[in-house]
Amino acid sequence: MKPSARFPVPAVVQRYLDRYPVSAALLRRLAYASIIANVAIVVTGGAVRLTRSGLGCPTWPRCTDASYVVTPEMGVNGVIEFGNRLLTFAVGIIALAVLLAVLARQPRPRGLLPLAIAVFLGIPAQAVIGGITVLTDLNPWVVGLHFLASMAVIAAAYALWRRAVEPDAPATPTVPATLRTLALLTTAVSAAVLLVGTWVTGSGPHAGDKGAARNGLDPESISQVHADGVFLLIGLSVALLFAFRAVGAARATRAAAVLVAVELGQGLIGFVQYFTHLPGALVAAHMLGSCLVLLATLAMLWSTRERRPVGPAARPVPATEPVPAAV
Repeated sequence: MKPSARFPVPAVVQRYLDRYPVSAALLRRLAYASIIANVAIVVTGGAVRLTRSGLGCPTWPRCTDASYVVTPEMGVNGVIEFGNRLLTFAVGIIALAVLLAVLARQPRPRGLLPLAIAVFLGIPAQAVIGGITVLTDLNPWVVGLHFLASMAVIAAAYALWRRAVEPDAPATPTVPATLRTLALLTTAVSAAVLLVGTWVTGSGPHAGDKGAARNGLDPESISQVHADGVFLLIGLSVALLFAFRAVGAARATRAAAVLVAVELGQGLIGFVQYFTHLPGALVAAHMLGSCLVLLATLAMLWSTRERRPVGPAARPVPATEPVPAAV
């Protein structure tokens, strides 16, 4: 399958890629590595904030007005901030490898190339937003946008990985339409919880630098709003778990069970960190947990449909029929 007209590839580049076809297994591994890399940079970005290294490099794209790299005078905070900037290049290299692998994959599953481009372009977009956070002296609203943009890139990377492991066939539902709607609602609530979580962070003590401003929201009040959203999310997820089980959707049931377990773990970390006055280690664990909640939510949503190989043996699966464990 050649590149579509919507995403043209220069003929000389395509000829070179055609000489080195990429296996499905390699593409899956690279796509999975992209997910891990994007989660890792969220955690390391949290470490920058928690160590008050957000302005370790006080300007952007340079580290100082006179240097693109950290200098000895900037101390450990400069090293931490500059190290996180360097990790962006590593994540970008992985995204580029995924994009080249998608271009070289023959035949190429439909919809894979736009996702690969989105992930690849999301990395420099993240770098620019990160630069704006520095240039605005760690404005809490921009810092929150930086985190949410990371979540969007992770979501695109996950979609790319799932598309890479699926057959190139039409998607068919594995649950009734009403449960698919409930799964979409749960996904929306999960996104809202992540959004409000950035407001909680912007009102708290971990500003990334001792001179950085806070968003002005009352920490106790916004934390209560966040907790209410978490309770709603857990309630919806538990409802999905029992509903999927009732219709015999085995794969969706397993995905919902994982989602509930991740949410409970994340909720426990959130409550403990709140009542222990936000120790840095627990805040970092909570940021990792946010990524895991997002991934578990997407896994649950993907479990409500599947792609089966097209062939004589293929047949539609009724929404109430148990689904094989394998994707």
